[in-house]
Amino acid sequence: MKLAGAEAARYLARPDPARAGLLIYGSDAMRVALKRQEAIAALIGPNGDSEMRLTRVAAGDLRRDPALLADATRAQGFFPGQRVAFVEDAGDAATAVIGAALADWRAGDAVVVVTAGALAAKSTLRKVFETHPAAVAIGLYDDPPTRAEIEADLARAGLSQVPAEAMADLVALSRAIDPGDFRQTVEKIALYKRGDAAPLTAADIATCAPATLEAEVDDLIDLVAEGQMGAISPLLRRLEGQGTAPVTLCIMAMRHFRALHAAASDPGGVAAGLARARPPVFGPRRDRMARQAQGWGMTRLEEAIELLIATDLTLRSAARAPAMAVMERALIRLANLAKR
Repeated sequence: MKLAGAEAARYLARPDPARAGLLIYGSDAMRVALKRQEAIAALIGPNGDSEMRLTRVAAGDLRRDPALLADATRAQGFFPGQRVAFVEDAGDAATAVIGAALADWRAGDAVVVVTAGALAAKSTLRKVFETHPAAVAIGLYDDPPTRAEIEADLARAGLSQVPAEAMADLVALSRAIDPGDFRQTVEKIALYKRGDAAPLTAADIATCAPATLEAEVDDLIDLVAEGQMGAISPLLRRLEGQGTAPVTLCIMAMRHFRALHAAASDPGGVAAGLARARPPVFGPRRDRMARQAQGWGMTRLEEAIELLIATDLTLRSAARAPAMAVMERALIRLANLAKR
């Protein structure tokens, strides 16, 4: 049987121990691993591994000893409870062995859980699970986690006070980072909020979210956007000493000013424009960027982008001008433009 969407998410959260097998496949190895961990934990519980109710079988070993999987499904342990025989990184080469184990499976045997990379529609391994009356195949694609999956992650982490605004920020964050990074961020937020009964805020999420830009580069660009000319050169010297390239600074400044321009020109207003920013902007930084976008206005932001485009072309050309000096001059001109 093949499952997808919400039905697949529900099954992975609570797999049926009466079914012989479960195949989880997809090109994102991290997402496959996370869902496999979730499914196995739901089957054998938190102590299943320590109670030796989980048997791991390498897919490569099945070629040398095809009986390994059949033995793992029937082996009886010292502890009572559901058992799992887990085959990692399988492919079509293991189809015959896994198919035989599923065909011989009887009630009381260990559930066969198999993970694989991307499998084509004609994959023989997929076909075995999809056509078996007591097996399930679930494909994981590059779609971001659904709201229901995010809510489940929050519930597992013990986060219950999540207002709509904070949930919107979490949904945006889940679409900007890898699934593994997002789950780690949720766990980090849970630790950060431990003992704090107040509802989750955008500032909390911003504090725990992984950085998308170096903090000092963010600080430099904010100083430029706010016209604080005197503070630019010292910070620029520090970044230069750390090895930050002028072209990198120009790209990051361009990204920032384009985000401000998108916000300032959004028909729904600055707040709506920043809500659509990618990567997402959270908490105090979002408020700061909103003030910058309102202060600059769409016309001056277009001038700033034109200046940065010209600077980028100069930095990438064969001109002999010192690159960092070119970049510093552009940042000072932007700061002057902010004060107009």
